[in-house]
Amino acid sequence: MITVNPDGKIMVRRCLVTLRPFRLFVLGVGFFSLCFLMTSLGGQFSARRPGDSPFTIRTEVMGGPESRGVLRKMSDLLELMVKRMDALARLENISEPHRAAGEGHLAADRTPAGAGLMERIQAIAQNVSDIAAKVDQILRHSLLLSKASEGRRDQCEAPSDPKFPDCSGKVEWMRARWTSDPCYAFFGVDGTECSFLIYLSEVEWFCPPLPWRNQTAPRPPKLLPKVQAVFRSNLTHLLELMGGGKESLIFMKRRTERLTAQWARAAQRLAQKLPGVPRDQKQILVHIGFLTEESGDVFSPRVLKGGPLGEMVQWADILAALYVLGHSLRVTVSLKELQSNLGVPPGRGSCPLTVPLAFDLVYTDYHGLQQMRQHMGLSFRKYRPPQTGACTPSGQGAPEDRSAGAPARTQSCLGATRRLLGGAHTPDNSFMGFVSEELNETEQQLVKGGKAGNMAVVYGKEASVWKGKEKPLSILNKYMEVHGTVYYESQRPPEVPAFVKNHGLLPQPEFQQLLRKAKGGRAKAGLGGQRIPAHESPVSPQVDPYLPYEYTCEGMLERIHAYIQHQDFCAVTGSAPLGARAPPSPFVLAPNATHLEWSRNASLAPGTWPPARSLRAWLAAAGSACTDACLERGLVCEPSFFPFLNSQDAFRRLQVPCDSTESEMSHLYPALAQPGRECYLQREPLLFSCAGSSAKFRRLCPCRDFRKGQVALCRDCL
Repeated sequence: MITVNPDGKIMVRRCLVTLRPFRLFVLGVGFFSLCFLMTSLGGQFSARRPGDSPFTIRTEVMGGPESRGVLRKMSDLLELMVKRMDALARLENISEPHRAAGEGHLAADRTPAGAGLMERIQAIAQNVSDIAAKVDQILRHSLLLSKASEGRRDQCEAPSDPKFPDCSGKVEWMRARWTSDPCYAFFGVDGTECSFLIYLSEVEWFCPPLPWRNQTAPRPPKLLPKVQAVFRSNLTHLLELMGGGKESLIFMKRRTERLTAQWARAAQRLAQKLPGVPRDQKQILVHIGFLTEESGDVFSPRVLKGGPLGEMVQWADILAALYVLGHSLRVTVSLKELQSNLGVPPGRGSCPLTVPLAFDLVYTDYHGLQQMRQHMGLSFRKYRPPQTGACTPSGQGAPEDRSAGAPARTQSCLGATRRLLGGAHTPDNSFMGFVSEELNETEQQLVKGGKAGNMAVVYGKEASVWKGKEKPLSILNKYMEVHGTVYYESQRPPEVPAFVKNHGLLPQPEFQQLLRKAKGGRAKAGLGGQRIPAHESPVSPQVDPYLPYEYTCEGMLERIHAYIQHQDFCAVTGSAPLGARAPPSPFVLAPNATHLEWSRNASLAPGTWPPARSLRAWLAAAGSACTDACLERGLVCEPSFFPFLNSQDAFRRLQVPCDSTESEMSHLYPALAQPGRECYLQREPLLFSCAGSSAKFRRLCPCRDFRKGQVALCRDCL
């Protein structure tokens, strides 16, 4: 510090740290000691593993005796430093020149530098001595743990247990790939044999539990008290659950808002039809996979540009139906939300869930199903959906020919089986459907009076679907004025014929008004389905507006209610294996000897829905599918009844002599080969299907009755 005396002379005041020889020596020795300490103990701390505390010291790098010896040497070195510094301090005090008279007033503020340094070095020496004692205790404890772990390490070898045949192979896999997914480290895997076996026995189930591990049984999940579902009429909370930010969600919410009054009236009517029927409130996860960013979400940007809206219509109506029925919903449209609700551990989805699913039912689509398969890991085998098909408005879909955004229903259960799907529009999957806007008496009269003389509306919002359709459209144009709603931005699409009056993309209310003006139901045609007649007059007589019951809000509520109440994907039904003693046959031959019926004296199969008494079994003609065989008799095919017919007894009761009976895999079985008398049973229950036909086989088909206006339900299904 620079000071000025009264006489004008400039003096330099020394600071605490000055460049004197003994101070340089002290700093050098201190720095050397610090480096020596870090070097000596650093190797031990470098052996830390993920999950160790900052105070964990491992003895693999340096043994306990060596570490204690290092600490003793450091303590001795510091004691030597104290002695030498004491001598240096005395030497400095002797050689210290007297201060000038001008510095006399500062002498009282100073303390001998050597004395202060001595105190600090002595304090450091005492601290290191204390550390040495504590580290010595830690090392002794570490040696005891090391001996115990050595004994355990002998037990960390993959056991040869016939009950766990995959254990050794899984351990080999873990050795090579345990770093491939962060979820393994999340569960404590650190590359040691013990961590592999602990994980494979306690998180997964491929290895037996280790005898030296704590074998306390996990606490069963706390069951929530059952709550009765109550019909709802206010859908405000549902709109909040649906979220926003996407054009597709905005479209769905607007549709739900527009139909709120219609849903409320339907709930009131259904409640009157089901008086006193107990309905447990279900915890339901609805994951709309095709709207997630991970799946591309190609729908949202095209909502206002002529993109497909059918999937969004179905999802909006399913959400509304579930909510109006009084169930608890969780709606997700992102992968992050899905992972959070499933309880997926961090990582890439290789590890299973360690807690039960918090949902009774899951509604999702093919994108969502793929995401669940990817991120649920091995748990997907436990909770995998037994039925993965999408549901189309006019029937049931299949993966190969149906949009990946259509809904499907799964159930949270253990040991469930998946059903492979047949062709499109077959009963192999439960029909979900959607609703259509209902008209009151006044509106119906207005529609009748507002019909245009000769007007047809052709549905096709994207220009590409009009390509190659000019010939059938020109035939339609001979009899009617053709209108369209094709989206375009600036120029009229060249694919649309010039005689078509294009209104552009219309909002839903305006589009409904346009449809109501069209003459007759057949005049409203869709290009995708090729419903435009090419060689007959499309003009139909005047008809009254008609809406099938299953497309009303009440019809959809009734259908979804029946599915939730009665469908049990976890129940396993099936025929006895070949050679096993089968139970008494539940079938009797009908009086006219044409088909089998469920005997009145036979007990109903537990957990079967639809009820087994609605079963009618027919032997179809060669080349006929079961869907057609049942339809010809005024019935519908019921795939859940196939296991009852998959037996030799069914053929015998139908008076079909089988020269031989084989069990093989084919979507056509059970069936009778043509020509000949070879009978075939189904070996793989996943292949049961109402669809499919072959001229070489006569299929054994399970049919059932149905409710008027509600084909998805049998007469006794409610």
